[in-house]
Amino acid sequence: MADQNNIQTIFVYEAKNREGKKTKGEIIAPSIAIAKAQLIKKGITPKNIKKKPKPLLGGKGKVTPFDIALLTRQLSTMMRSGVPLVQSFDIVLEGLDNRTLQDLLSSIRNDVASGVSFADSVRKHPQYFDELYCNLVEAGEQAGALEQMLSRIATYLEKTETLKKKVRKAMTYPISVLVVAFIVTILLLVKVVPQFESMFSSFGSELPAFTQLIVAISEWMQSYWFPVILSVVGGVVAFKKAIAKSQNLADGLDRALLKAPVVGEIMDKSAVARFGRVLATTFAAGVPLVDALDSVSGAAGNAVYRDATKKIRDEVSSGGQLQAAMKDAGIFPVMAIQLTKIGEESGNLDEMLAKVADHYEEVVDDLVDGLQL
Repeated sequence: MADQNNIQTIFVYEAKNREGKKTKGEIIAPSIAIAKAQLIKKGITPKNIKKKPKPLLGGKGKVTPFDIALLTRQLSTMMRSGVPLVQSFDIVLEGLDNRTLQDLLSSIRNDVASGVSFADSVRKHPQYFDELYCNLVEAGEQAGALEQMLSRIATYLEKTETLKKKVRKAMTYPISVLVVAFIVTILLLVKVVPQFESMFSSFGSELPAFTQLIVAISEWMQSYWFPVILSVVGGVVAFKKAIAKSQNLADGLDRALLKAPVVGEIMDKSAVARFGRVLATTFAAGVPLVDALDSVSGAAGNAVYRDATKKIRDEVSSGGQLQAAMKDAGIFPVMAIQLTKIGEESGNLDEMLAKVADHYEEVVDDLVDGLQL
């Protein structure tokens, strides 16, 4: 039986960052003590930390990327302790409360028990396991080092999902400001301006042109405020659907976001961090650099970095150096290029790429904490 203390758990925490600002989030660790130590190592002082509560209501539940990361970490821990893969599935299944996750893991477990490879079994569930995950599992099986590969995949998923969560948090701030500004404007035009209009009328003199314009807008808004709100909501929904259907529109939005104030820098640095993390993980798994760059382009998360990675891949496949190709792309920070150059010259490319990812993940963390959320 595997040591149960090694099984990873999701903890939620409230803490203060290096600047003394309040922050909160989730962290995966085998115990509260280790979770606190990991936070302190990142410069975060935990004030309250506890195991993530289970849902109050029953039902199947949703399988999140964090669930997949935790599942992968648990399987890795079991196998590193000498537990066979099928038995590892059985042990992990005993501790699951999410019915959807139970059904998913049971299906994979039964496939593996019947002789199907782990990689082929997870490929049957593309809604939970992307192509990169499946390819890395296959590489681990072929190399006879599945437990090590699962550990690398779990680290990759944990850090990637944490990074995505920080970016979403950063995007919440400007969206919230716009929504509040819109609501306040509607309230002012519908409720406040009419009160001043009656007061202005009592003066008996002609109002300035700008004041007349505001009064006219207020009168129009009083008559059509509901259609205006419906139009805005409908426009947002239509825009989201258009982005989902049009690759060109989605790519244009990606380019615009990189140029946006504050949020643009966060998006840019998160893309660099994702580039380093995916490339470090795949290259360390024994995937050839050109093939690894294919994986990076598919997981770039931004059209600008996706296209740049494809050009880098073409240069590398023609015999060029990775750091030179990154420099030619014209979008990577100098530090990322220099660390990559050191990795290529020293033969520790995967290690240096991981340092690139670690550094820019910290940069994103600091930028997000700097926002007055």
